[in-house]
Amino acid sequence: MFICAARHHFLRSSHICGSWARTWQRQTSSCVYTEKDFNQAEIMEKLQAYSGGSIDLSKQDSGIAVLTINNPSRMNAFSGTMMVELEEKVSQLEQWTHGKGLIVQGASGTFCSGSDLNAVKAISKAQDGMKMCMFMQNTLTRLLRLSLMSVALVEGRALGGGAELTTACDFRLMAPGSVIQFVHKHMGLVPGWGGAARLIQLIGSQNSLKLLGGASKIDPEFGLQIRLADGVLQDPREESAGTLLQQAEKWLSHCTNGPPAVIQAVKKVVLSGRELPLADALRTEKDVFGTVWGGPANLQALANQSKHK
Repeated sequence: MFICAARHHFLRSSHICGSWARTWQRQTSSCVYTEKDFNQAEIMEKLQAYSGGSIDLSKQDSGIAVLTINNPSRMNAFSGTMMVELEEKVSQLEQWTHGKGLIVQGASGTFCSGSDLNAVKAISKAQDGMKMCMFMQNTLTRLLRLSLMSVALVEGRALGGGAELTTACDFRLMAPGSVIQFVHKHMGLVPGWGGAARLIQLIGSQNSLKLLGGASKIDPEFGLQIRLADGVLQDPREESAGTLLQQAEKWLSHCTNGPPAVIQAVKKVVLSGRELPLADALRTEKDVFGTVWGGPANLQALANQSKHK
């Protein structure tokens, strides 16, 4: 029977009281859909028939991981096997107890152009399409709910499902000349990987209607204006700019500087505040606070009088 591995890992690894754990399990399970909604093994088997590209994951000693969408010949579009590999990599990140941050990027100068049309045509039946939709919604929801601070490094174009992927990260950094575009309307579709729901949370319903209805191109300046982008990176050709990845790592380090337990606790309280009713979010904050109060980082900070530095 399919049970979301992320939820069980989170509940096992936390030292939080049982009442809060039950509330969290009930209201913010990392999976949107369960075995009652669809057969995950069945859709994974179908997706694996359409190969190409890869999802590469590199974990660094700094606690920052880099996840790369790698299918350059198809503008880093997701093949069926890549969808399955993404789920597998998210599962690995859920188990990474020493992790603090994640950078999601595309290979060879572009972010991601959504789904590989070969795979889309092969699963064009409405029932199969909805199963793929549920599978990817589960995966991207788990990505967003990781206890890591995540940032999408947008270089080149992020189109369709690639644009949706950017919204499954906590932050978005755009390179000069990059574009995010929800092109679903041009394909006779709407977002299906959770991108519309997440976009509304980020920029509001009116701006979302404009972007989805107009299939508008979002350049870095416009991205900052509507608060979809959190920063614009320098052209790496500029002196002392560093590579785009180096710039993204430096930007993310402002959020991830500190012990993993503390950084993960920060992400958990923000996640609960975003997704739980206020009373439950307050209880969650109290319980997560209890996991770090009197802990090694707290005691060291008190000894160093870090509050006043």
